Amino acid sequence: MVTPEIQQVKLRFGIIGNADGLNRAIDIAMQVAPTDLSVLITGESGVGKEAFPKIIHEYSRRKHSRKYIAVNCGAIPEGTIDSELFGHEKGAFTGAIGERQGYFGEANGGTIFLDEVGELPLATQARLLRVLESGEYIRVGSSKVEKTDVRIVAATNVNLMEAIAEGRFREDLFYRLNTVPITIPPLRERGGDIALLFRKFAGDFADTYRMPAIQLTEEARQILLSYPWPGNVRQLKNITEQISIIERHREITPEILQMYIPAYTAPSRMPALVGAHSPSSGKTFESEREILYQILFDLRRDVTELKRLVNSNLGQMQQAPPQTSAAPVPYYPAETTLAYPVEQGERGGAVVPSINLHTPSAQAQPPKMVDDDDIQDTEEYVEESLSLNDLERETIRKALERHHGRRRNAARDLNISERTLYRKIKDYGLE
Repeated sequence: MVTPEIQQVKLRFGIIGNADGLNRAIDIAMQVAPTDLSVLITGESGVGKEAFPKIIHEYSRRKHSRKYIAVNCGAIPEGTIDSELFGHEKGAFTGAIGERQGYFGEANGGTIFLDEVGELPLATQARLLRVLESGEYIRVGSSKVEKTDVRIVAATNVNLMEAIAEGRFREDLFYRLNTVPITIPPLRERGGDIALLFRKFAGDFADTYRMPAIQLTEEARQILLSYPWPGNVRQLKNITEQISIIERHREITPEILQMYIPAYTAPSRMPALVGAHSPSSGKTFESEREILYQILFDLRRDVTELKRLVNSNLGQMQQAPPQTSAAPVPYYPAETTLAYPVEQGERGGAVVPSINLHTPSAQAQPPKMVDDDDIQDTEEYVEESLSLNDLERETIRKALERHHGRRRNAARDLNISERTLYRKIKDYGLE
């Protein structure tokens, strides 16, 4: 149910829609605003999470301070994010020609919005946890404890529980931030709000570019409502703007609309590889990289088996007993095929191509004996071994050498979590 207060918030902050999930999120934001509790806003990219910290700030006692700072944590390099958030002293690092107060110092008495908080480095997460617990922090290059009275509102499109399990996010920080959770529903779950937003955006762009507003036919409207909108409100706004500028006809048909809506395939998990990590094999993989290792291992084994078969048959040809003059000479007419049998390998046989003996005339031609010196490129077969564990161990060792033992950088290079890397370093004795 939409109350007058919720409707007033929508008008004030330009929020369009009547979906129950959206109204519930606005209601929670209004209720928590008068308190100083930390708020964690979650939702997919493009759903409009940035409007809710403003609602919380404007309906709180801190609005009179006029101190509201929004920080995109994912856009700040890891090497400078501590300085940006907490400030630094003069000479703390190269380029620090003066003091810097930092966002937490600037926002003292107000509200700070930490967008993409899931991208914070672990060291910065520890600093942020201290601010949440005691309001204290230390500038980079200083030993003096600073105090700040700031309301923290965080947002993320990352599944933080998965990030915690992978060692990328601190569990204690999550529970501190998640005192009051607010979840923004994706656009595909908001039903008729899609058409409302389209009309709103079409009207806005018509005013901006001074042209008639575009309108959808009923068939095009159904396509608009049925599309899953992976980019959510941001994607809908961009497509509406494109159509408004490019199309000369103001009535949008399904054919026109489909030219601007990209094909969408729902994300799916990687299919199981037979014999690689099926449940019957008892193997599990912690990353796609290990699956790739297994594929390469199987391919190498197939090539090794094929080489063994080829060498085996070449050896049989060399060791064939010579025929005496008393023995009858077999006759092979033209286009006759002589096939050598091949043993089946462990992983299914590989058939050596058959040998065609084409005689220049209809008369019988005795087979020419093969001399050892005439055979080229024959090598003693050596079974090639390739251990998945050895390959992984060597890959980790090289990554550590490349990054001079810095495990965080090595884990990022290997595309695995630091916790997984630490365990594998211990398992392989690379400490």
